[in-house]
Amino acid sequence: MADIFDVVADSTRRSLLTVLLEQYIASESPSGELSVSEIVEKLDLSQPTVSKHLKVLRDHGLVSVREDGQHRYYRLDSSPLEEVEDWLIPFLSADFHDDFDDELRESTGAFAAWSGADVGDNFGRRVAERTHQARSALHDVTEAAKHLPGTVRSRIFGKD
Repeated sequence: MADIFDVVADSTRRSLLTVLLEQYIASESPSGELSVSEIVEKLDLSQPTVSKHLKVLRDHGLVSVREDGQHRYYRLDSSPLEEVEDWLIPFLSADFHDDFDDELRESTGAFAAWSGADVGDNFGRRVAERTHQARSALHDVTEAAKHLPGTVRSRIFGKD
């Protein structure tokens, strides 16, 4: 698991993952692919920098690539992040109440009652969007906590 944390510790790679996630959520096609040049344009980074970081992400299974002639198209593969999610869930859900279980039962019943050709795709996109929002919020809180004075940080997080 340490390897995946090392990979996502880099802010450029997190930005790449975010751009690919946003493309996946916004895309009409199930692939959510972006070419290297599109990623370069969106992040305003050099092509060699983007390619270097995409290689690291590809080597760790976080993105997949499709070659079409001289062009490469990347898409997010979030399955390796499930290990991180499994590790984080106990921390993130520590304060949830039983109300959540009731709400979940109600929503899954409504979901099960609804059927259509795009059920899985639409549901997956909504889950991806909500997961992205939660991860962004967690990242923002973590970044803000770094700027707290040591005394306040130790009171909040119980560290010396």
